[in-house]
Amino acid sequence: MERTLAIIKPDAVERGFTGKILDNIENNDLKVVALKMLHITKGEAEGFYKVHAQRPFFESLTAYMSSGVVVSAVLEGENAIKKWRDLMGATNPKDATSGTIRKEFAIDIEKNSVHGSDSPETASYEIPYFFSSLEIFSRRPTQT
Repeated sequence: MERTLAIIKPDAVERGFTGKILDNIENNDLKVVALKMLHITKGEAEGFYKVHAQRPFFESLTAYMSSGVVVSAVLEGENAIKKWRDLMGATNPKDATSGTIRKEFAIDIEKNSVHGSDSPETASYEIPYFFSSLEIFSRRPTQT
C-alpha cells in the first residue's frame, strides 16, 4: 500500500466542493486514512512549498494557500500517488481531461482546487508536514 498527501485548496473549500472531492477520492479506490481542516500561515505555506522558492509563482502560491481554509488528507491505496494524480488532472485545468477534479472544479492554474504529492519522496516529506503518525489510521481488512 502506498500513501500520498492530498490538499483541497482554499478555492474549492470556500466554494463548498470538499464533500464532492472526498466522494470522488473514495469512489476511486483510495482510502482516506487521515483528514483535517486548517488555515495555514504564510510561513507554513512557504515551508511546505520551499522546493518552489526560486520560481516566479512562489509568492503568489504561498499567499493563496494561506488565504483560507484547506482540507489536508492522507490517502492510501495501491499506486495511490499515480491514482490521485490521474484523478486530479493536469495542473492547468484547461489541459485537464474531462471528469478529473481540476477540469470539474478548478478556476485557473493557481486556484486549481487540489494538490497531490508527485512522488514517494515528496509524499514522505509532505505527509508529516501536516500529520503526526498518531493521526494516520491504516485500513485493515475485517477479520471473519
